[in-house]
Amino acid sequence: MDTETTGLDPRNGDRLVEIACVEVFNYIPTGRTYHQYVNPERDMPQEAFAVHGLSAQFLSDKPVFSDVVADFMEFVGDAKMVFHNASFDMSFINMELGRVAREAVPSVRIVDTLALARRKHPGGPNTLDALCKRYGIDNSTRTLHGALLDAQLLAEVYLQLSGGQQPVLDLSLASAAAARDQAGGAILARPAPLPVVLDENEIAAHKAFIDGLGGEVLWRQYDE
Repeated sequence: MDTETTGLDPRNGDRLVEIACVEVFNYIPTGRTYHQYVNPERDMPQEAFAVHGLSAQFLSDKPVFSDVVADFMEFVGDAKMVFHNASFDMSFINMELGRVAREAVPSVRIVDTLALARRKHPGGPNTLDALCKRYGIDNSTRTLHGALLDAQLLAEVYLQLSGGQQPVLDLSLASAAAARDQAGGAILARPAPLPVVLDENEIAAHKAFIDGLGGEVLWRQYDE
């Protein structure tokens, strides 16, 4: 998850202007996302505009937080919420929740990738950009901060910090328990197959590749 704001401190009147979430289940992105611009009902300081490029004029016709909070909370449900430098984002989210008489999100539901990175790579640097570079994640389109792009990059970084795409391939109880503790208890059994996120061209290209292998190919059993 990631947010963009009008400044650094909600106690000084700064407000949330953008929020984005990327769903990850069993360490695999599902393709489900939530993204919303929010009218902060105030001006946009030049310093904040220089970071994310969201002007007061652009945000003026966007819904206020009270109009989107129900959809946002429904998307999040009771899942863990993963942020980079979580105390910053959560101070704004909980401030906005308080404004509409909703309960704050408890800290036990929060996973902070900055804290994970500092433990795994003491001495850093451990900014999102630095971690993308460390793990070979393409962030070349990140010329400005944007909540959805940053959430997508963070999902990839989180998977690497948690041991890569298959951290629980070792099915021993001890290994599974260690991975569960590292992820804040977020490992669950998958109740149903994940939705297909490939388009028709990608599926056709895969079939053409399989056809070119010749002979009895195991993949054909899963390609019917």
